[in-house]
Amino acid sequence: MPSDTPSSSEAAIVEALRGELAKSRPSRRRRAIEKFVLAALGSIPWVGGFLSAAASYKAEESSIRQDSLQTQWLEEHHDKILKLKATLEEVQRRFDSLGENIEARIQSDEYLSLVRKAFRTWDEADTEEKRRYTANLIVNAAGTRVCSDDVVRLFLDWVDLYHEAHFSVIREIFQNPGSSRYEIWTAIYGELPREDSAEADLFKLLIRDLSTGGVVRQERDVNALGQFVRKTPQRRRRGTARPRWSLLSRIQSLTS
Repeated sequence: MPSDTPSSSEAAIVEALRGELAKSRPSRRRRAIEKFVLAALGSIPWVGGFLSAAASYKAEESSIRQDSLQTQWLEEHHDKILKLKATLEEVQRRFDSLGENIEARIQSDEYLSLVRKAFRTWDEADTEEKRRYTANLIVNAAGTRVCSDDVVRLFLDWVDLYHEAHFSVIREIFQNPGSSRYEIWTAIYGELPREDSAEADLFKLLIRDLSTGGVVRQERDVNALGQFVRKTPQRRRRGTARPRWSLLSRIQSLTS
């Protein structure tokens, strides 16, 4: 009568397979991370020059110290390489929290192309806030497929094109859909400025940039199929005077 208990040789084979799988898992993850890091470093032009200069620093230490310009270049890029290292470590920690299901994704050519573009944007960013946006984009693109890679590339282009002031307007509209310009201003800046002030002109510039760039648009009514509903024009009788309002009052009235 056959026994349901596996033989000792079969048990040994199973244990051996388990051991091999346990060894291969970290090696696959390591290879995936190495591909990611190499794609990131390869996209930043000055990294190779910095590593080469740092390697030869001790050999030519006395002459390098006499060349103050070269020393300053090394010091400046040393700070940038530390920031890059911190960003890569943070991305790797977030990869670890996403589990093993992203390994195929972060090794794909499509994703590595995004990584190269993202770290070129990271290198050219003027502020830490933009660098944080870039790191978040690349991590989210690995863990979720909420949007296509083409849309992620578009987001990266926006990081290059727009200022943090633009993103504060986008954030307010996203958190409070249907906000008027008056409501956006008061939520971000508080008290209303004079209409002839630089602040008012700057805010109009931000809205115009985002509108002409197709990032934001005026909210319109839609039907159940998502089609825009045409508004019926309101006719005025001839001879009716059009009221004159100040600019901000008109904006508040039209967009509230």
